Amino acid sequence: MRRKVIAGNWKMNKDFGEVEQFFVGTNGVSFCDSIRGTKNEVIICPPFIDIAQTVRFTEGSNIHVGAQNCYFEKNGAYTGETSASMLIGANVEYVIIGHSERRQYFNETNEIVSFKVNAALKVGLKPIICVGETLKERQEGVQKQVIENQVRSSLPSISDLSNVMIAYEPIWAIGTGKTATPKDANEAIKFIRSIVKDMYDNDVANDVIILYGGSVKASNAKALFEMPDIDGGLVGGASLDPIEFAEIVNFNKKQV
Repeated sequence: MRRKVIAGNWKMNKDFGEVEQFFVGTNGVSFCDSIRGTKNEVIICPPFIDIAQTVRFTEGSNIHVGAQNCYFEKNGAYTGETSASMLIGANVEYVIIGHSERRQYFNETNEIVSFKVNAALKVGLKPIICVGETLKERQEGVQKQVIENQVRSSLPSISDLSNVMIAYEPIWAIGTGKTATPKDANEAIKFIRSIVKDMYDNDVANDVIILYGGSVKASNAKALFEMPDIDGGLVGGASLDPIEFAEIVNFNKKQV
């Protein structure tokens, strides 16, 4: 049975003081304590400058640390970039690759995403590969072609995807307050799973973790994450609030 994964993408938010405030919390209850009983896998992806502090605050907890991007070269004259091996050295375990904002604002192509995925896997970093359509593509009815092209172009040639996750993020639902219905989100992720099955085999497709991302919040997390093909979420804005993010992480925790 696939595990549930809740990943928080802080994007370009939180300075040092805000990171400390997030983890230390209020009323004597830290964020780490508030999710200690969860059976779900929890990942936080802060900005590069906050990684060391996030690693320090999550040490000994059930929280994994991820990065929001990496470059595909190991080292060299690439001002402003950070390599996958550097992230491993900073005790980072996961990395988001191909987020729609990287594709939109920084012109990342499917080819670049593929390079980054392979660079991450080569050093033992676990990629979270993002795919999804724009509103225009959805309105034109070409969302399946777009998603399939992204999936086929981005997944590695290796047959073992145990260290790879996919995140379906309909771009029209990111930061807009709009969310795909649980049924629509599940259908899209089921379609992605069918592509993985065609590329690899049934066992790989059944085992690969596929997340939903797009205005996930405490009020809709349970309905989304209980769908059969949705394995959790890539959470943006709601992950910045430790109380709301804890509610999302604890969506399936039994009340006592």
